[in-house]
Amino acid sequence: MQLGGAALPRIGWILAAIVLLAAAVLAAVLFLPPGIDWQNTYRPAALALLAGRSPFDVEIYFAAPWALLPLLPFALLPAQVGRGALFVLGLLAFAYTGSRLGAKPVALAAFLLSPPVLHCLLNANIEWLPLLGFVLPPQIGLFFIAIKPQIGAAVGVFWLVEAWRRGGPKEVVRVFWPVSAALGISFLLFGLWPLRFQQTIALTQSYHASLWPLSIPVGLALLAAALRRRSLRPAMAASPCLSPYVLLHAWVGALAAILELPLETVVAVLGLWLVVLLRGLGG
Repeated sequence: MQLGGAALPRIGWILAAIVLLAAAVLAAVLFLPPGIDWQNTYRPAALALLAGRSPFDVEIYFAAPWALLPLLPFALLPAQVGRGALFVLGLLAFAYTGSRLGAKPVALAAFLLSPPVLHCLLNANIEWLPLLGFVLPPQIGLFFIAIKPQIGAAVGVFWLVEAWRRGGPKEVVRVFWPVSAALGISFLLFGLWPLRFQQTIALTQSYHASLWPLSIPVGLALLAAALRRRSLRPAMAASPCLSPYVLLHAWVGALAAILELPLETVVAVLGLWLVVLLRGLGG
């Protein structure tokens, strides 16, 4: 069977992409330090799930249980190999989401080099998963933003109000029943795991990056602007302002809200690096 002329370049591009991805993973495996969140939290929780146990047997696992599903193949790999592959996947997910949110090349580059994104990737956390939820249909996106409510809770409120506006109770049920059913099943299987949220706050007091409760008025104003303008972006920025538990990488959602504005994105990223420098100098 002879391949057509158009098929050959396509196969070449696919092979080049595979080689490039493999090289990126290999570089990540060889040169990155172990990701503390992968090593201590997500990989043990994924392995517990694969063994038929509760992921919440891992004391410091607090995310929604379905967050582990895309991580299971990586957990089966040697720890550093899985960490390297996860780094590349997270970087691609951040780039994809940024592009879908309208980022031009300069804004996208600044975003990928920002402290929240790098903090997430270097620690092997999974903020890229809830961020993906912002660019997915609400029925699917709700599963993603529920993984880390400090990044997407206000977006959930926005989608609830929008569903009501479009079709009343019937549309609300249509949009929200899948994630509601998943939550109910997870409670039956693993107990009321969201109540572990208080432990999260206690464990991260020494390095949290929350502005709560001073940020509550800003968060409420942003949510009100989102609902009044029927725009998702202010709701993206509102979530970390309304949460008492926010680490540096959780501010990635607020930064993503302005990605369609290149100059503002660059200024925000420079400001974030200034904050990191000042905190570093202050110990």
